[in-house]
Amino acid sequence: MKRLNHSSAVEFILLGFSTFPELQEQLFGIFLVVYLVTLIGNSIIIGAISLEQSLHVPMYLFLLNLSVLEVSFSAAIMPEMLVVLSTKNTVITFAGCFAQMYFIVFLGGTECFLLGAMAYDRYAAICHPLNYPVIMNKSVFIKLLIFSWVSGILVGTMQTNWVFSFPFCGPNEINHLFCETPPVLELVCADTSFYEMYEFTGTILIVMVPFLLIFLSYTKILFAILKMPSNTGRQKAFITCASHLTSVTLFFGTASLTYIQPKSGYSPETKKMLSLAYSLLTPLLNPLIYSLRNSEMKRALIKLWRRKIDLHSF
Repeated sequence: MKRLNHSSAVEFILLGFSTFPELQEQLFGIFLVVYLVTLIGNSIIIGAISLEQSLHVPMYLFLLNLSVLEVSFSAAIMPEMLVVLSTKNTVITFAGCFAQMYFIVFLGGTECFLLGAMAYDRYAAICHPLNYPVIMNKSVFIKLLIFSWVSGILVGTMQTNWVFSFPFCGPNEINHLFCETPPVLELVCADTSFYEMYEFTGTILIVMVPFLLIFLSYTKILFAILKMPSNTGRQKAFITCASHLTSVTLFFGTASLTYIQPKSGYSPETKKMLSLAYSLLTPLLNPLIYSLRNSEMKRALIKLWRRKIDLHSF
């Protein structure tokens, strides 16, 4: 068996759904529509928050960053996936595979921490409304934002460099739709037990620690909501939190199933479907989740639309 290492390997082959060639065209059409809707939906959210001064508060600025993450995450995965589905040229260069894995880990890690920061923001707003401007002041907001992005960059840099420092053995076929860590690691012809222990521990810290913080925040939020004397206040607080909780459930649930599992836990096809769940569904649904459930976002979108119509009329 020909032995390749990180200095001599020049390309990988993405198998995608090659075992179901009859579905390639249909899947290409579906994924293309999903990608375009994701880009348009998240771009509208970014534009609405950027242009509407009343939304320049931590809650919506966090949402703006989340939408930027979703657009970037989709851009890192979808174009290559569409190429895999539309042509027989499923080759990705060594550098391209490295870059794709880096952005997947970096953006995914950043999203974990950002969702945790958003939960803390909701906790401060609902449980300590009078002290909220002090607890979530501009300095705290910026620090949480910087921490989220820098943590993602560090995790992406460390994990990707470590994976690609291993020697790879032929055949260089990745049984997946994109260069995600688990399927790429299967091509390594070296003892990866220490790395796998690190990856499991790191995933627990990156995924479960923010998740536990979110869980604790929402436990306290729930008790605070139940103590509210006004039904209107309870309903408004619940709707605000429901959007964020839906995003958390979608992202953490599917990402955990993908990364926190035994090597032989699922079949390759099942792993592909789980990866698609967090890489496609979460970016696609987030704009709908936040815009349809939030009256302020609805007003901002209506105002943006009216402004566009006025400009055309002028």
